[in-house]
Amino acid sequence: LEIEGKVSKRPADQVRDNMSTGEVEINVDALTVLNRSKPLPFLVEDDVDASEELRLKHRYLDLRRPCLQKILELRHRTAQVVRKYLSDNGFMEIETPVLTKSTPEGARDYLVPSRINKGNFYALPQSPQIFKQLLMISGYDRYFQIVKCFRDEDLRADRQPEFTQIDIETSFLNQEGLLGIMDNLFASVFKEIKGYDLKLPLEKMTYADAMRLYGSDRPDRRIPWTLCDLTDLFKGSGFNAFAGVVEKGGIVKGLNVGARELSRKDIGELEEIAKNFGAKGLAWVKISSEKWGGPIAKFLSDDEKASLVKHADASEDDIILMVADNQGIVNDALGNIRVILGKKLNIIDESKTDIFWVVDFPLLEWNGDEHRHMAVHHPFTAPHPDDVHLLDSEPAKARSLAYDVILNGNEVGGGSIRIHDSNVQSKIFEALGITKDEANAKFGFLLEALQYGAPPHGGVALGFDRLIMLLAGTDNIRDVIAFPKTTSASDLMAEAPNVVSNDQLAELGIKLK
Repeated sequence: LEIEGKVSKRPADQVRDNMSTGEVEINVDALTVLNRSKPLPFLVEDDVDASEELRLKHRYLDLRRPCLQKILELRHRTAQVVRKYLSDNGFMEIETPVLTKSTPEGARDYLVPSRINKGNFYALPQSPQIFKQLLMISGYDRYFQIVKCFRDEDLRADRQPEFTQIDIETSFLNQEGLLGIMDNLFASVFKEIKGYDLKLPLEKMTYADAMRLYGSDRPDRRIPWTLCDLTDLFKGSGFNAFAGVVEKGGIVKGLNVGARELSRKDIGELEEIAKNFGAKGLAWVKISSEKWGGPIAKFLSDDEKASLVKHADASEDDIILMVADNQGIVNDALGNIRVILGKKLNIIDESKTDIFWVVDFPLLEWNGDEHRHMAVHHPFTAPHPDDVHLLDSEPAKARSLAYDVILNGNEVGGGSIRIHDSNVQSKIFEALGITKDEANAKFGFLLEALQYGAPPHGGVALGFDRLIMLLAGTDNIRDVIAFPKTTSASDLMAEAPNVVSNDQLAELGIKLK
């Protein structure tokens, strides 16, 4: 509607406090209908009773809802804070290519066929990783970009096939210097967006401590429970199931969840969770000054019970959950149970903001399917200087100069100091089982560039969508993206992906099977 008229103040008894314009009214002289709407498929309101599929199909209507408009406004303001902070600190925003070369050493690439060079393909970048390293070699010492990235991987509530990251790279800064800059970036964002003062510097926790205490490299520390190592306690124990695991080199860990009323059904559900993460089962006991509860209590001696109470810092009526297996399975099972049960029992202090760095990640991990080591982050991550000698003898024990930033149990970014020495890069490729020919085929132009006086450099990439999701207080990443995809990577509104004509395929030299 287009209305012409005089704006006048309402009488005091006619003021509408529930409206932003409730103190005025318009005495209409002329009214024009500019356009008409079909009946809406759903009501445009925050608490709309419509399926997400229907709302995504009509996303242009869904975006009219005040809650989504507030989130996109928050996203805009956050981007402005980031750009201003980085620009004020000497960073230059530089664009990098969207059509590039496929480097299948990570997630699956999205491929784009070339019409001019038939039979050849571009790839959409999973990140600007190689290009931002090239910019460091080119002398642009402080680079950033708020950039689209693409990964063809299985999706979930906090993932999208195309996503946005705050990409940053610097030269001549060590890890401490770079993380200091990032600490102040987060402080600026939280101050401007949430009115919250972060305590700086942000805490740093080693990867080893994160796994030891929480069974996860992105722990939600708002849950007060930590894991305890019970391996020595069950060495030679009368409880043969655990003793046998320890004898074969496995470990036993426990999680004291306090004095809780957990039913058999609750315990059964937790056991299924443990099995989903590879465990053979979940043992438990309930501490009592009279008779302990739990099916394994009868197998424990008085000394073992006393030791268990001490190790788990347990009190009367506390329940201790336990898993015995190899280290990876134990940490996965109990680490996830810790979070799932913490959420179910409302243990999490939602008023708390917990943001910190996890550092000293392993450099490599063994891939049993491919029978070779894989890079934990990516093959350009620098080894920890104290562990370089391990690359020849025990590469799996080498730490890296890699780091992740964790916000309330969510990884919102990560990065590393890069390898700037071509000899060290060759040694890493050798440890990864990548031959010289393979390395040149995949990363030849970067390896060539490293030989022209590459400076020491490192960077970080922050998941912008995930950061906005957490700042906005939603648990669905689709809420913070104007036109998102579903978990099947489909755009219900635009009906993408879709078929193309045979003529288009013929131009590209492609035939569908």
